[in-house]
Amino acid sequence: MPLFILATLLPATLLICGSVFGGLWVVAAVLAITVFAWGIDRFAHTAPNPREEFPSGDGLAVLLAVLHLPLLLLAVWTIGGTMHSILERLGLLVGYGLFFGQIGHPNAHELIHRGNRWLRRLGKLVYSSLLIGHHVSAHPLVHHIHVGTDKDPSSARKGQGFWRFAGHCWRGGFRAGLAAENKRRRGQNPLRHPYLHYLAIAALTIGTAASFGVNMLFALLAICFYAQLQMMLSDYVQHYGLRRKIDERGKAEPVSAEHSWNTPHRYSSAMMLNAPRHSDHHLNPGRAYPGLRLTEDMPRLPYSLPVMAVIALYPALWRRIMDPRLAAWLDR
Repeated sequence: MPLFILATLLPATLLICGSVFGGLWVVAAVLAITVFAWGIDRFAHTAPNPREEFPSGDGLAVLLAVLHLPLLLLAVWTIGGTMHSILERLGLLVGYGLFFGQIGHPNAHELIHRGNRWLRRLGKLVYSSLLIGHHVSAHPLVHHIHVGTDKDPSSARKGQGFWRFAGHCWRGGFRAGLAAENKRRRGQNPLRHPYLHYLAIAALTIGTAASFGVNMLFALLAICFYAQLQMMLSDYVQHYGLRRKIDERGKAEPVSAEHSWNTPHRYSSAMMLNAPRHSDHHLNPGRAYPGLRLTEDMPRLPYSLPVMAVIALYPALWRRIMDPRLAAWLDR
């Protein structure tokens, strides 16, 4: 548990200091999520499997979710304001975007899988305030059911570059999640439709930022765009090219450990609440992230998830690294 606390709260603390004091605190915040995480991963042993699920996982998850809105408000205020230089504000944009996309996202992702409705509502609040509330519906109702097939907008085909994938992922996720919710809630009170909740929270978030000026609105939109980019990179990297077989009746084979890419790196996995152990998450969606396991039958990425996300931004480089690895895995 101490490593999970350190890896998630250290960037948050440095970002707060960067927002207040600027200067080297901004540099330290960005480095904590990037170079520092890479360095620890590079020289530390891989993380072992937990002996049992963390009994205290809820405390950290709730704390991160409760901190989300104050951090988002602080981010918008400092990035859209004039108390820091343009370079400092750009640094804060990168830092907060990485934090919300690489730490806030896995945490909210964890919460929407919980049985407790209040925890799920916390996850919904996080996603909706980042203007991607439909993920709360699309993830469990579409992605977990259709992962590795053409019916899942979040599963990239072999040869599909990230920038082609991203637009399809966002639009397809919104539409597929809406269709799934409409089917599930047919005949129920339309005012309780979750998409109305997502849009209401998004509208409130946008309206609040806009009430403080155009600069604050642009800051919010920039932060949300960058955070959403991290989320889509995560989906792209963790499912690239891994497809489920379809039988003659058009039915996909059951989801197995081989349908998600994984990484064993100690620090970045803790920073992302073990989200890089993605195969076990699909096999056991209700298992708390700190308890996720990694076994030899699960495909592994050559580098940590954050590093692979950077590589995915360059499709030619991505294909040069991943296509041979994918072919070797499929031909094993």
